[in-house]
Amino acid sequence: MSADRTMRLRRAGALALTIALTACSWFTDFKEQPKVDPWESSDTIPMRGNPQNSVSIYGSAAPGYVVSRANLPTTIDSMASIPNPVPADARSLLNGRKYFTINCAVCHGYEGKGDGPVVAKGFPPIPLAGPASPAPGRTDGYIWGMMRNGRGLMPSYNRIEELDRWDVVNYVRGLQGRYPVQTGPVGLPGETGDKVPGYSEMGPTRPSPYYVHAGSQAGPTAPTAARSVVDSAAVRADSATRPTTVAPRGAASTQPTMTPAPGGQR
Repeated sequence: MSADRTMRLRRAGALALTIALTACSWFTDFKEQPKVDPWESSDTIPMRGNPQNSVSIYGSAAPGYVVSRANLPTTIDSMASIPNPVPADARSLLNGRKYFTINCAVCHGYEGKGDGPVVAKGFPPIPLAGPASPAPGRTDGYIWGMMRNGRGLMPSYNRIEELDRWDVVNYVRGLQGRYPVQTGPVGLPGETGDKVPGYSEMGPTRPSPYYVHAGSQAGPTAPTAARSVVDSAAVRADSATRPTTVAPRGAASTQPTMTPAPGGQR
């Protein structure tokens, strides 16, 4: 058998083997399959994220397997007695303001008077503050449940996470006169960093709650003094290894590097 024929047979065999292996449904990248990622749980499956009888990482005031997500009055009434676990401090009111201006002001208006931009387009006014609104007489749990499920003309805003929704409730109470609050967007269009809410605990790249103190996934952190020592050492090490460059004459000054602070930091 000639060397050329032998080479052709080897290539044909390699091609056939490749086709056979890639055609098998079980020969896949094993990360592409339904699974629970670290620190992830489903509110439709009790005790899925943590071993039974262990201390939960996040918990839920109204898990999906207990309270339906149906936008029915009786379902929302069933959440009216849930107590508000988040104090209305400066952090909560600021975070609630960010979420409110992004998600709620389009209908309810920046001051909660029901004069949002869509009202000028024919949408009925739905005030959250003032004598014409029933919202001041509702409980915190009821308003929280309205955001969770939606009802009537209001869609569900369950994309706002559970503890952040309590921040919105606190801010709405501020619009009703219970707390002094500022109104309107926190920043200008296009501004990010601390002008918008922090990253989501439901995001695919969220870090472990044991080492992060941000948003609704706040966890234990190092003492401030110890953290500052570590940060200073890291800066010194980085400065020692970073090559120094001299900007050419007339060049614009280098912009400082800024690390955005999560908007919902707790």
